[in-house]
Amino acid sequence: MAHRITENCIACGTCIDECPVEAISSGDIYVIDADECIDCGACAAVCPVGAIEAE
Repeated sequence: MAHRITENCIACGTCIDECPVEAISSGDIYVIDADECIDCGACAAVCPVGAIEAE
């Protein structure tokens, strides 16, 4: 099960550095590629606003 980034994302970039498979892309709100995500939860653990959830 992949994680997803909610509209609460502040585009700080913290999650990108934590993703071991580079499944996160930047933008106004960051996006996780569900096909690449390995569900490790590293991104969710470091998100300062809790914008990353398991689907």
